[in-house]
Amino acid sequence: MKSQPNNPLHGVKLADILEFLVDHYGWEELWRRIRINCFQSDPSVKSSLKFLRRTPWAREKVEYLYLKTIKKTARK
Repeated sequence: MKSQPNNPLHGVKLADILEFLVDHYGWEELWRRIRINCFQSDPSVKSSLKFLRRTPWAREKVEYLYLKTIKKTARK
């Protein structure tokens, strides 16, 4: 496997990203920040992962929020 030093998401699983965001924001706030139905209507990690894995635009929004959140958290 090639090293990707410029990719901050390299080696981070989508499930770990989603669990981090749910722990940090909760489902309701996560839905407010990213208007994806799977975050509002009977949310679960399993159903959200299924949706995010097959919907690139939604996954990009989740990954962006994750990077923004860890950057902000690291500054504190």
